[in-house]
Amino acid sequence: MSETPPSPSAGHEFEGDYRPAAPAHLDPVNVRIEPADLAYLMRLTDALNTTLDLQTLLSRTAELVRAVIPYRIFAIFLVNDRMHELRMRFQIGHTTQAEQTRIPVGKGVVGQVALTRQPILLNDITKAEYYISVNPEVRAELAVPLIAKNRLIGVMDIESEQTDFFREEHRHVLAMTASRIAQAIENARLYARVSRQAKTLEVLNEIAVELASILDLNPLLEKVGQLLRRLIDYQMFSIMLLDEKGETLVTRYAWRFGYAHAPMRRISARSGLVGAAVQEWRPINVPDVSQDPRYIPMNAETRSELIVPLFYKGRVIGVLDLEHTRPAFFNEEHKRMLTTLGSQIAIAIENAKLYQAVRQQERQLERDIAMAREVQLRLLPREAPTHQNAEMAVRFLPARSIGGDLYDFLDYGPSRTAIVVGDVSGKAAPAALFAALVSGIMRAAAAQHAPPADEADSAGWKQPGPARMLALLNDALQERKLESQYVTMLFALWNDENRTLQVANSGAVQPVFCRAGQSVPVRVEGFPLGMFPDVTYEEINVATEPGDAIVFVSDGILDAENGQEEMYGQERLAAVLCAHRDLPAAEIAEAILADVARFQGSQDRFDDETIIVLRVR
Repeated sequence: MSETPPSPSAGHEFEGDYRPAAPAHLDPVNVRIEPADLAYLMRLTDALNTTLDLQTLLSRTAELVRAVIPYRIFAIFLVNDRMHELRMRFQIGHTTQAEQTRIPVGKGVVGQVALTRQPILLNDITKAEYYISVNPEVRAELAVPLIAKNRLIGVMDIESEQTDFFREEHRHVLAMTASRIAQAIENARLYARVSRQAKTLEVLNEIAVELASILDLNPLLEKVGQLLRRLIDYQMFSIMLLDEKGETLVTRYAWRFGYAHAPMRRISARSGLVGAAVQEWRPINVPDVSQDPRYIPMNAETRSELIVPLFYKGRVIGVLDLEHTRPAFFNEEHKRMLTTLGSQIAIAIENAKLYQAVRQQERQLERDIAMAREVQLRLLPREAPTHQNAEMAVRFLPARSIGGDLYDFLDYGPSRTAIVVGDVSGKAAPAALFAALVSGIMRAAAAQHAPPADEADSAGWKQPGPARMLALLNDALQERKLESQYVTMLFALWNDENRTLQVANSGAVQPVFCRAGQSVPVRVEGFPLGMFPDVTYEEINVATEPGDAIVFVSDGILDAENGQEEMYGQERLAAVLCAHRDLPAAEIAEAILADVARFQGSQDRFDDETIIVLRVR
């Protein structure tokens, strides 16, 4: 294929109505902007401002340039600072082989433009010693640098199959385009980075939730591999754990090109790249394993490898090993993400091992568990308090003999009661014991700030509000921090005199509010207690009216499943609440429990179910 360029003698008419002014010199910053230039720049700016997607941005740029320079071969190269090379990010007219070419800075026309940061107009490629031929049909080339905030980010390149095709007007147009698109590309990259970070945070949160809920080692390791795949596009992955003596790394899970397998491969903890990560207590990132004498050939396709040690209580328990067929695939961001996740994964692995040991001894602990259940039930209040303008009711059903849910009612003086619904991570005895610890800390904090009995009306005394109470609990749990243990809690303070409710939340289920048959969730959120230090919590006020009904539930209600693996959900809860809002609070609670039971059918309850209903008289 060859293009049919305009006759040089006849002059070249630009497509559309645009004819660029001949620049006085080549500096696009100082060139005088003619009306035609201004119109073109306005169209260019409008096109660039309507998208933050990089691929769309580059495509629109190519269309605008083609409207004034009828090219057939066009490309935009972006700089890889780490590798000191340029990669073709967008192209028209190039071959697939050319698209995959990496151009070192300083090599060829594109590399020279990147090195000098100056445009190059080459109307006869045979006269340039530095020209690198990729397409034998090319006879002329025009390239300009893309510079944003004095930093080179890439090169825009046009090639022609005819000698003497390009003129100074073309260079002028391309320079004007480059000066605008460079910053637009940086904005698109920034948006992409922010989007990736948001996705990363979402996945990290999901990983944290998943790791806390999986207590069997093999499914846990498989889930780790699946979730990491959403963060890093690796091609080979394995988890190796140290044996009991700490001398040998044993492969417990492996994933290779889309297929999971777990060969019981054993490697000395002092050998290879994985051994180096164990011995040096740090991540090992090798851009090219063929150049590293420590590498032990395992997969012939491997070119780059990233190994991150797993630490638990001051010791290495294993490694995460990621491999790829492309050299230098793994970067600092990958290393940071894996290092951050490594501690969580190590804790989850150790918890899974501990759980397996505990499960083997479960029968021996049945009597102790039964006694613990009795103690737990005695710690929970059996009845809800009463007020002149409101009635409350509570129902609690543990999923096992001991549950991780906790609830309480705290006396905040005349006409005020604090309503507490919490859920401790984990199940059975550990969760119940941690729930008892949290309950004790909470009651101690409330009592510590309460006025003496003979000064009950003193204005100088004030118990902590919901947000302050959650902050106090979080600080106390940070001081008594237990590995992988945290609490989600909703703390609400009912004022019977003015019928208001102050609400703060640390990751628990949001309350559902029903008025005149219409329901809305009380949207208030926050970090779980015990996970992060120095956390503050938001607090909102809810003004109620007679006839209003509010329900506080644990996630065991919303996550209850039927035989089709459907969850009960907030919509069903709201519908039952509004349908029974005129009944007493106790009957509303019973109606919700009955509806959840009907929904579950013969399915076993897998989580504690706690309900507190507040109905305004």
